[in-house]
Amino acid sequence: MEYGMYYLEQVTPYEAIYRRMDKVLAAGRTKFQDYFIFQTRAFGKVLVLDKDVQSTERDEYIYHETLVHPAMLAHPNPRSVFIVGGGEGATLREVLRHPTVQKAVMCDIDDELVEMARTLLPEWHQGAFDDPRARVVTEDARGYLENHPETYDVIIVDLNDPIGEDNPARMLFTVEFYELLKKRLNPGGLMAMQAGMILLTHHKMHPVVHHTVKQVFRHTRSYHNYIPGFMLNFGFIVASEAVDITGLSEGTLEARILERNLTLRHLEAPFIEAMFVLPKDLKEAIAAEKMVSRDAEPFWLTEEGEARQSKV
Repeated sequence: MEYGMYYLEQVTPYEAIYRRMDKVLAAGRTKFQDYFIFQTRAFGKVLVLDKDVQSTERDEYIYHETLVHPAMLAHPNPRSVFIVGGGEGATLREVLRHPTVQKAVMCDIDDELVEMARTLLPEWHQGAFDDPRARVVTEDARGYLENHPETYDVIIVDLNDPIGEDNPARMLFTVEFYELLKKRLNPGGLMAMQAGMILLTHHKMHPVVHHTVKQVFRHTRSYHNYIPGFMLNFGFIVASEAVDITGLSEGTLEARILERNLTLRHLEAPFIEAMFVLPKDLKEAIAAEKMVSRDAEPFWLTEEGEARQSKV
């Protein structure tokens, strides 16, 4: 092992990742979370929030393409999009790659993080904040959606996991929140979200989120992809009342990619289809899950990754 500075990320209580740091670029705390940005030779810049790596410069496109494009391509003409979270601006960047989009509203509660991303993480947003189609709102997304009745073709949820009993994000993983999202979708609209790591031995977030979303949306589909910067297989969900994404043909997906002249680095139509093929143990875990997160008793994750519920 080379000597120098290393960042130790505790992925679970039982596993950790050592990352060699060439340089610390920023560190501090906003009103809502701790942040830490450092430079590495392997992954370039690394963004850490509350001690968890959120994304890395050289592979963030894999996570953000995976989160955004399946739902966007499942819609025949997505003109309006709402993003819950996504402070680095990369989710917004991927949404705006679709020339059909006329309006994209990004709502992240942490104004300090958004401003820092503008300055320190241009590789992520690539100017998306300044696109005339984009509107950036820095307030609580749930409160904003409750008070603004505008509707959207696609809603993308890009949030941190609700780790800890007092984590405010837990109120953005409840049936009531998904019902609000459903009300804010136009007919034929879709919701997509990141839904935790796929690590069923001792991390049970994904089945709980899937089962909760399923209480609200007729078509709830899990998919997954390996994210190199996380060194883990990560789970995602697409949900809709009208559209079953697994019913879309490879030809339809390919045609929409070509029509929109999308320059994707990671995804293509056959791989998008493949991401929705789930392994047997994950399908069984989803089918067996009984926990439903509600406002009165939202779920949260222990440090061990176990899903718990407690009354508010």
